[in-house]
Amino acid sequence: MNRREFIGGAAAAGMAAMATTSPLRAMAASDRIRIGMIGAGSRGQQDLRDAIKLPGVECVAVADIYSRRRDEAKGIVPDATMYDDPRRLLDRKDIDAVIVATPVFLHSKYLQDVLAAGKDVYCEKTMTWDIAEAVACRKAANASSQVVQIGLQHESEGALEDARQWMQQGLVGKVTMVEAWMSRNTRHGEGEWRRPIPPDCDAQHVNYPLFLNDRPKEAFNAEHYMNWRLYWEFSGGNITENMVHQIAWIITALDLKEPVAASMMGGVFSEKDGRQVPDTISVTLEYPNDLVVLWQSTFSNSRYGLGEHFLGRDGTIEHISGATDMVTGKYSGGINYYPEKLNRPDGIALKGECPGVNHMQNWMDCIRARNKKTNAPVEIGYLSAIAAHMSNLSYRTKQRITLEEAMKAKQQY
Repeated sequence: MNRREFIGGAAAAGMAAMATTSPLRAMAASDRIRIGMIGAGSRGQQDLRDAIKLPGVECVAVADIYSRRRDEAKGIVPDATMYDDPRRLLDRKDIDAVIVATPVFLHSKYLQDVLAAGKDVYCEKTMTWDIAEAVACRKAANASSQVVQIGLQHESEGALEDARQWMQQGLVGKVTMVEAWMSRNTRHGEGEWRRPIPPDCDAQHVNYPLFLNDRPKEAFNAEHYMNWRLYWEFSGGNITENMVHQIAWIITALDLKEPVAASMMGGVFSEKDGRQVPDTISVTLEYPNDLVVLWQSTFSNSRYGLGEHFLGRDGTIEHISGATDMVTGKYSGGINYYPEKLNRPDGIALKGECPGVNHMQNWMDCIRARNKKTNAPVEIGYLSAIAAHMSNLSYRTKQRITLEEAMKAKQQY
């Protein structure tokens, strides 16, 4: 069975299931949600632990193409059935929802396959590997009655609600620039994300053709399989691993749509270990209504952690996570508002106090209520993916790229 035949069959099965189970029916709070998971690597295992800690949630199946990952997942959910092929999991009628935690280049395939099978889906970020996939996923999700949550966990932070309230109250005024950054460091000779290759990572223990999916066929390549984040064929690099979280946060805080243009510069400067994706990056995103969003990142220094500055005519919002004081070595973080005294002379500084919510719990609550308005719905998955892919297209073509140009471009491996 080829991919088109499988999706077509799954779609038919999903429609039949929807006709008999009435997916729009709200569930009682006591109803057990039976989940499956596709992709049991480190991120998937964390998602799995987060899910099964919640009341009324049971994992009944896990699919992964690597035997080691199935064994590790079995240690977390010993009663769940393990599969080496996700299609066998999707064929089950007793699964309500599926977590997709595969490498990013497989997100679109499995998000759409899960929807076609009539199941709710939690898909890790970035929602897709390229723009065409983002368009297809949004279309599929909007045509479905299933509940979609994208793994943009910062969308459930209380700090985001603080920022939105301050914006809506007019405390910040017109924002013309947002500065954002994410910095990390590694020991000399060690590149960020580079993983050791286990001795059993071979063609006997990994279904490599299923991993490649529609990528050019090649003999088993342990480096590509274990370190897929380092190669354009499988990854969007730091843009789709980290910037996407922050740009989604900024989009939500300011109620933005697609950028009108993107520029990106940088390169492999920290560790020249054979990787293709850059480790030192400067991005400029131009948005309608006089707004520029800047994002910079390095894997050579961790002093400033992660954060954003919203620079408004009447005030500033500073959101910081993981900065380290140079003198005391203490962690600092949180969200604060500071008035611009020139335009708000009576304004006072404010500290964010809104409590956050559990991102996985939010998905489960929406499943029970049959509410498609999750904290990170397909629309924010789409908008953050567009911004990310436009940035990478600019870097790879070495030119500023407009939204119109990006929508027509075909992303290359």
